[in-house]
Amino acid sequence: MAMGRRKHQQESIWVSTAELPQGPGHPFYERLNRILDEAGFDAFAEKCCERFYARKVGRPSLQPGRYFRLLMLGYLEGLDSERGIAWRAADSLGVRGFLGLGLEERAPDHSTISRTRRLIDKETHEEVFCWALERLAGAGLLRGKTLMIDATTLEANAAMRNIVRRETGERYEEYLTRLAKESGIRTPTRAALARLDRRRKKKGSNKEWRSRTDAAAKIAKMKDGRTHLAHKAEHVVDADSGAVVAVTIQGADLGDTSTIKESLGEATGNIKKLKAKRSLRDVIEGPKEIVADKGYHSDAVLLGLGEANLRAYISEPDRGRRRWRGNKSAQRAVYANRRRVRGERGARLQRRRGEYAERPFAHLYRTGRMRRTHLRGHPNIAKRVLIHAAAFNLGRLLRALLGVGTPRSLQGRRGTLLRSLLTLYRALRPLLIAGERQTHARATSVPAQDLHQALATDRRSTTGC
Repeated sequence: MAMGRRKHQQESIWVSTAELPQGPGHPFYERLNRILDEAGFDAFAEKCCERFYARKVGRPSLQPGRYFRLLMLGYLEGLDSERGIAWRAADSLGVRGFLGLGLEERAPDHSTISRTRRLIDKETHEEVFCWALERLAGAGLLRGKTLMIDATTLEANAAMRNIVRRETGERYEEYLTRLAKESGIRTPTRAALARLDRRRKKKGSNKEWRSRTDAAAKIAKMKDGRTHLAHKAEHVVDADSGAVVAVTIQGADLGDTSTIKESLGEATGNIKKLKAKRSLRDVIEGPKEIVADKGYHSDAVLLGLGEANLRAYISEPDRGRRRWRGNKSAQRAVYANRRRVRGERGARLQRRRGEYAERPFAHLYRTGRMRRTHLRGHPNIAKRVLIHAAAFNLGRLLRALLGVGTPRSLQGRRGTLLRSLLTLYRALRPLLIAGERQTHARATSVPAQDLHQALATDRRSTTGC
């Protein structure tokens, strides 16, 4: 039999699209797309964004529904930049199916995504965020009665070495050189400048310095102790479902007691919009309780919550014995909050706050890769974070339906199941072994009466030799 030899093949020039290979769709994205399509997400997005597009003239644009799906992809796939989102959309057939891209269509470029984000305002992104909240409320996963609030810092897209002095516009090294010359050092070296800077106090004040590239970024200490230019992200979370009700981006130099009013106002407005829906009136309750950590505790905050008929469960810092000096209204508010926090319900809500209020930070900014932003300005950052939070809320809905909240949760589920079964077997193995030993002992044991009869028989049968 003659050996077959490989020959050069001439591929056909024309190929039918029906004959092109198609990979299996991702089950998570297929289910998410089904939810979006059944609720009419694309028609809703096109109606909201209609005023930002020309009716007849202009180049073909990125569809609003596809644009918001691309931003959701940043959370679902853990992509921090719009360039990474564009690369992922061009690389994966499952993602292309989620975006509605045909095999012959080209994935949007990162510049197109950035241009569309700048074109559509922040208020439209908030409408899409509220649309996702409406889906949760329709599924019975949102009540809005007890709200939890917490904040974290996001590293800005700006470097500390580029800060300049507000009064003179000098850079930091130029300012130190001027101080050294004024103190008598004619030609200061780097070591001399470092020694001079080490002795100075309050050298990173936001009142004296600003970022040359991002005016909204403020000097702040991050969670790991480092000092960076940063922004502050504040979340309001529903205590019953863990859904994010509101997100605000504010200055990192602002205290929690000064930013709670804006965040709670945003959350109250979103809940009122949902309660205005006829189908959700019996599902959504108005805000009645506010849970927060000790960073939000102040007389003004407690008095403001009391005037708004909101019960406060805010942890109280150890300030020692206080002298009220006739401020009876603040005293009553502080004592009432202290009594509620020390109660059984207050302790239970604080434990839940540690779980539900911290979880979105891990999902949105750690696995969602938004801890360091690639955007500048609070409106631009808020647009990305709002759609990230909307995808997080839709993930809560999918977790109730599928048991997973992100497409990456499906990876390794078989291994997780095997590890769980192995752990269960290791825990039950001593009990199984003990049971087997008891069963074996019962089977091999001889009753005492039978034992005496056997011994008597042996004595009669012996000859004595």
